[in-house]
Amino acid sequence: MRRPWIVGVSGASGTPYAASVLRGLLDAGEPVDLVVSRAARLTLLDETGRPFRDAHWKDDLGAWLSRELSGDDVTYWSAGDLAAGPSSGSYPARGMVVVPASTAACAGIAIGLSKDLLQRAAEVNLKEHRPVVVVPRETPVTRSHLEHLIALHDAGAVVLPASPGFYAAGARATAAQLVDFVAGKVLDAIEVPHTLFTRWNGQLGDRG
Repeated sequence: MRRPWIVGVSGASGTPYAASVLRGLLDAGEPVDLVVSRAARLTLLDETGRPFRDAHWKDDLGAWLSRELSGDDVTYWSAGDLAAGPSSGSYPARGMVVVPASTAACAGIAIGLSKDLLQRAAEVNLKEHRPVVVVPRETPVTRSHLEHLIALHDAGAVVLPASPGFYAAGARATAAQLVDFVAGKVLDAIEVPHTLFTRWNGQLGDRG
């Protein structure tokens, strides 16, 4: 039985994090179900210059990831399709990652708003006690945002802020290395193997 990881991309700035997580999952041979919110399409266009269209999703996804998808197991669901497979607890998903997770997405998931398929799928995976990772990028944060993140934590989600570490590459780390560090931590949280960063080995100044 196919049991994909659901990846939800919300409208927060940080689409490179989503791209790195998606590449990591596909590189590991994991099946992926993708949901891109309406706001995320605007962010993606702004940050990459690339559109993301329902009717051409595979071409647009391949262009975004700079990847030939012919050998990858990817299914796309429109964010407006609340009858989609991931909207039901009986759909056999392994869990979900929301990356990046906007404050609106965090709030909607935390209170069970189910405004769109992204929020509904995350809520479903929480209620089914499957792994759910949310990657907020917003800073600074308000009290209400913190309260929503606490609610997500208490519901069983892993709250994994987009906060890269520098020990893997040092002060001269490239933007891509910092993005991959966060993506690697996401994959660690769902126990998917990767080589996105050099792990700390207890030796100062030794970055592998």
